[in-house]
Amino acid sequence: MSLIRTRLGWLAGLPALALIGVASAYLAVPSIEDEIARAAAEVARRTGEGQPEPWLRVRVEGRDLVAAGEAPQAPDRETALGRLAGIEGTRRLIDRTGLIEEASPFVWTVERPAADRLEAVGSRPAEIGAFELAQRLKPVLPREATLDDRTRAARGAPPDFPDAAAYAVERLADLTTGSVATVHDTVISIRGEAASLAAYDALRTALARPPQGFSFGTVEILPPVVADLRLAVERRPDGSLELGGHVASPEAREAIRGAAAESAEGAAIDDRMQDARSLGLDGPAVARTLLKVAALLHEGRVAYEQGRVSVAGNALDAGAVGEIEALLRDALPSGLAAGSVALTARPIVPYVLRVRRGADSVTLSGHLPDEAARESLLARLRPRLFREAVRDRTRLAAGAPDGFTIAVAAGLDALTTLSGGEIAVRGTSVRLSGTSLYPEAAARLSRTLPAAMPAGWSAAVAVSGGETAARLDPQECGRRLAERIVGHPLRFAPGSAALAAEFYPVLDAVAALARDCPTERIEIVGHLDPPNAKPAEADPVAAEAARESAPKPTPAPAKKAEAKSAKDEKGKDDKSRAKRDDKADAKPAQIEKPVPAPVETGADLARARALAVIDYLQKAGVPLGRATLAEGATPLTERQGIGLALRS
Repeated sequence: MSLIRTRLGWLAGLPALALIGVASAYLAVPSIEDEIARAAAEVARRTGEGQPEPWLRVRVEGRDLVAAGEAPQAPDRETALGRLAGIEGTRRLIDRTGLIEEASPFVWTVERPAADRLEAVGSRPAEIGAFELAQRLKPVLPREATLDDRTRAARGAPPDFPDAAAYAVERLADLTTGSVATVHDTVISIRGEAASLAAYDALRTALARPPQGFSFGTVEILPPVVADLRLAVERRPDGSLELGGHVASPEAREAIRGAAAESAEGAAIDDRMQDARSLGLDGPAVARTLLKVAALLHEGRVAYEQGRVSVAGNALDAGAVGEIEALLRDALPSGLAAGSVALTARPIVPYVLRVRRGADSVTLSGHLPDEAARESLLARLRPRLFREAVRDRTRLAAGAPDGFTIAVAAGLDALTTLSGGEIAVRGTSVRLSGTSLYPEAAARLSRTLPAAMPAGWSAAVAVSGGETAARLDPQECGRRLAERIVGHPLRFAPGSAALAAEFYPVLDAVAALARDCPTERIEIVGHLDPPNAKPAEADPVAAEAARESAPKPTPAPAKKAEAKSAKDEKGKDDKSRAKRDDKADAKPAQIEKPVPAPVETGADLARARALAVIDYLQKAGVPLGRATLAEGATPLTERQGIGLALRS
């Protein structure tokens, strides 16, 4: 105690200025921790000599040193640790260093856990260095965001790794928090939710092409969530549809496009929908409702906005206005309400009808003048089809031009000879498009359909000649022929050689088979009538065909008659044949008074029936000489019907 007092007394005896000087000198002396930190920083700095940057990271905790980082080689690591251990005053050295290793696969991942922060984990190229990589990534970081680099240096990075890393970071700028991007060797994967509609569009553009030398792996980008999801369907006068508004996923888009395709019935679909989500809303269900309303418009727009369905435009007809109002009043899905309705029902100009033949159905849409016209056309169409279902979606409305039913009937006759296609009636013009089994038949329609139009009407034909034949072997050809004619005996009416409408689908199928069996010819045998059978009155259409196309039998021998028929069909008298065909096809398609069919008897009648089948097959495109009479064959019975066989 006396010693302390002595020292304090000594200090007390010093002048004030002297006391200040002693304190300053004492405070200027560095602490032991400061000396350790300074020495450690110098060791870390020296580890960067000859390297892209210092690899050693040192943290001072009191008088302890914590060393971390990946040394290029073991001697470099040992040297650095030795220098740190030799720092005077250090109590303990905690070694968390390692050696740079080969990373295979080389994986680098960057995540956006918060709007203002990105974290990188995995491996980074040892050849570049953390600082240089950070400088490369800085320009593409999201605004006001920082990068927390927790990666470890490793060898094995792909060439141009910094470009791929920058590409991945830049994509996260358009994604919300929680998004992740990974560079796995040369494959880039991205997962997240777009921040906005504009960001989603930017991502779609950027993701169209990866950086050079890289490819895409898993890319899962959710559309943004919008508070006010919208959907719209616009119908144009030509029947085409424009889809607008928002769609939540590729699956939803596909469902909406499928429903639109069914509603458009072959017309074009212009998809302008943007990807966006709205929680709790079934987009496809809303779209189907809009499409139901749009189907009742000649032109106009149906839209879902702010929970309401509104419609404006020109309705198909006066009845459609009431139907639309009933739909909006009684048939909206749960959660939807009716909005504004602004409809007109102007006269239908031009008057439109479409008939489309697909693989398994024929669909009619548009307008017909009355129920009688509908029944007449359907009765004409159905027997000419093979297995296709008829979907009648037509509506009745006044305004059809004169000759409408005749022109449509002629178009239907032509359509049923195609393997697929459409007739579009617009005003007083008919357009036939599609695919025929044979180029010859396609060329023939370009000549005969315009000639069949009533006065004041025109017709255009755009029919292609079909696909390349399959070239089946003879055994398969025989099997398929039996398959096509089973259950269809092709019986003519007593005393008649006129083809019945139910023959057409079977003979069309046989004509199609002939295309795929080019080495085979079709031999036809006619059939007799049952004993004491009375001639039946012919169907008007069939009678017309019989008068114009069925060859008249003569007592000449079969070989001579067949040679004469072949001579006609090979074009020895092309001009005469063309006139005959034109006349047959140009006949107005209208209901006439029943005309008795030509009455023949015995073998002559059987032969005339076989020639009528040959004539049909040749008009369907079967080449001359490939459909012939069966030489020397005995006529079949009425129970057997027409005989068809293939011969090599």
